Amino acid sequence: MLPTAHYTAFIKRRAAELGFMYCGISRAEFLEEEAPRLENWLSRQMHGQMRYMENHFDKRLDPRLLVDGAKSVISLLLNYYPPEETQQPDDTLRISKYAYGRDYHFVIKDKLKTLLQDMQQEIGEIGGRCFVDSAPVLDKAWAKKSGLGWVGKNSNLITPGVGSFYFIAELIVDVELDYDGPIKDYCGTCRKCLDACPTQAITEPYVVDGSKCISYFTIELKDQIPTQVQGQFGNWVFGCDICQDVCPWNRFARPHQEPQFNPHPSLKDLTPGDWREITHELFSELFRQSAVKRTGYAGLQRNIRFVLGEEAAPATTASDSATDEPRM
Repeated sequence: MLPTAHYTAFIKRRAAELGFMYCGISRAEFLEEEAPRLENWLSRQMHGQMRYMENHFDKRLDPRLLVDGAKSVISLLLNYYPPEETQQPDDTLRISKYAYGRDYHFVIKDKLKTLLQDMQQEIGEIGGRCFVDSAPVLDKAWAKKSGLGWVGKNSNLITPGVGSFYFIAELIVDVELDYDGPIKDYCGTCRKCLDACPTQAITEPYVVDGSKCISYFTIELKDQIPTQVQGQFGNWVFGCDICQDVCPWNRFARPHQEPQFNPHPSLKDLTPGDWREITHELFSELFRQSAVKRTGYAGLQRNIRFVLGEEAAPATTASDSATDEPRM
């Protein structure tokens, strides 16, 4: 077996042992196809107040500017779909499933660091960096390029037989490996996600106006939520899963096997009244290490009052993680 084939097989085997669903590898190079799309998206102000999306334009498109001598982008998927018995009921205020348990940044970073260390022991001296949603990396583009799925009409990566309820992470390394290729798009004529989005954030197939997304309003926006979208959020107070919940491919979603993603046992029992009266102490207990901390206690209060149709709460303040990429 050639060294690249041996190393590639080792990486994929070790990734599976660490709990990743899939691992795909692509050559580190300039993303020519994504460059005009990103430029157009930014020029149309679809990033709203997410000004960090305007930064590091070249680095977003070329991983060799992030890691010296980069040759390979290793893309990994980690399932977060919660078991049915832990999911919130439809008749209460809801948070996105990805935020149920421990903040994915911490969980995945630990796994990536272990994988990189194991690669260094197996292969030798390797330069590389771990990326989890917190640097200018177009993770869906790299996952698509490495054959882990296609980017659907709701702009989420979708994997055949799996769906889209997973996190995407990368290792960018300076070693040559065997590379995977992309797969075809299987969205077909389906437009369930477009029709289901209550704020019409999916303006056309494959284009999401981030500044209209419920996830943007409830997480990224630091001002008061505009009154013109009052009544359009349903019962979502942190993030939104609508375009994923209606996607036919997510009928294949299976519960994750990561204990750190399990929610606080009390989460699914909270009534709308409980949410309205949530204290700072209860917030800290429920979401001690959760991604919900991104919006903070004041931000969550603002969202709850908005969804319940009450008087607007003060604007929230920027969180410590304001440079992170959004999950939409």
